[in-house]
Amino acid sequence: MIQKQDIKQFEEDGYLIAENLLDFDQDIRPVIDEYDDLLDQLATKWYEEGRISSTYQNFPFSQKISQIARDTDGLYTQALDISLPQKDISNETPMHHGPAVFQLLRNDRLLDAVEVFIGPEIFSNPVQHVRIKPPENCLPEEIRKSSLAGQTLWHQDQGVVTEEADESNILTVWIPMTDATEQNGCLVVGRGSHKDGLGLHCYTNNPEKNGLSNQYLPEDQVPIIMKPGDVLFMTKMTKHSSLPNVSEDIRWSFDLRYNPTGEATGRRWFPGFVARSKSDPDAELHDPFVWGQRWDAAREQLFDSGVNPQFQRWDPNDPLCA
Repeated sequence: MIQKQDIKQFEEDGYLIAENLLDFDQDIRPVIDEYDDLLDQLATKWYEEGRISSTYQNFPFSQKISQIARDTDGLYTQALDISLPQKDISNETPMHHGPAVFQLLRNDRLLDAVEVFIGPEIFSNPVQHVRIKPPENCLPEEIRKSSLAGQTLWHQDQGVVTEEADESNILTVWIPMTDATEQNGCLVVGRGSHKDGLGLHCYTNNPEKNGLSNQYLPEDQVPIIMKPGDVLFMTKMTKHSSLPNVSEDIRWSFDLRYNPTGEATGRRWFPGFVARSKSDPDAELHDPFVWGQRWDAAREQLFDSGVNPQFQRWDPNDPLCA
């Protein structure tokens, strides 16, 4: 359980690791099993479509992902993700909204911890992703720093939402499904960097120039070594990145966000839900099917309207991004 001294550390450092917060068999294993089934279904479909050279039926999950990453040039991640992308949304953009993932988002042990940070009225913010990173040698050079499959460049989570959420108390929650090590591409956090304000984020056609511009990079950079069951909490202003995966195995994580109900999420086009409410329990969403329906409706509305959501607040032609 998170204690008062833990919150003091969080406020000082901008992050906190809660070790063994989740139970592997009860909380993590059902998600792994759900994704194992999902990947089998996708592999069959993609093989029939000629996108991959085999279904890799007898391969374990990690090796199957790595082979599929090679066959698809790394373009496999959207079908495994739990959010829409930031651009190029069609009425067929794939997503996954299974019951095991939904139960992870509203897991009681997790929400008990979230409540310590933001209070008892908890909204599941739609800024959420699944990152299943294969070894770097499975990916083409051009997407190793520009996709959910590759290395994450330095950024602040407040830098990837719109200005309307600047006053929202958004909490980042990072959950590893596998060991996160320096070899397989663990997160690196700038200790105390949340106190420096919001830095310029660059979004250009050059992946090497994306994320925080160099003058805003933190000095105290801490690799975050974690195991399944551990949970990392960060402020929305904490600067962080990830290392490249130079191992022979995958690194798999869920990036989640929560904020007090009623506050702006920073992505008003995408649906969140009330995960916990002490004042109005009937407002809580308990049905994963409805959760998926809301995402499907958002996808359809965006495609039909022709709206192209804009998440970036900076000028890509800023001289500091050159």
